Amino acid sequence: MASVRSLLKTFFLTELLVGMSVTIRQFFAPKVTLNYPEEKAPQSPRFRGLHALRRYPNGQERCIACKLCEAVCPALAITIDSDVGEDGTRRTTRYDIDLFKCIYCGFCEEACPVDAIVETRIHEYHMENRGENIMTKDKLLAIGERYESMIAADKAADAPYR
Repeated sequence: MASVRSLLKTFFLTELLVGMSVTIRQFFAPKVTLNYPEEKAPQSPRFRGLHALRRYPNGQERCIACKLCEAVCPALAITIDSDVGEDGTRRTTRYDIDLFKCIYCGFCEEACPVDAIVETRIHEYHMENRGENIMTKDKLLAIGERYESMIAADKAADAPYR
């Protein structure tokens, strides 16, 4: 009986017809493709992209040069040099992140006690010349100032889960 059923399936090409029915159904189904540069996919506030250094509302930089982010970085992508300022506070003189080494794990952001280093949702960036992969302190502060409203909104959206 089973061999007759198998022979009939082979003779009538039922597997082929089932496959073609799936293809025809999907052909007329609504498409889910995004035209990328014009249409953007939604992003989570927890997305980890380009780094930024933040400032306090009074303009003072947040980083206290504790070097926890440098210590916790598994890829050794962060380099920090610090010095004591004239007011007695310790501040960074050099804060570099090598984006080629960085694995965007978010450990630096988690380790920072003052929320100085954050990873933004910016993922559309490129480098054309040698050395542009090193994000210096000035570049990181500029990114932080430019996108502070987005960073603050993302931190507020993520706050209930922390």
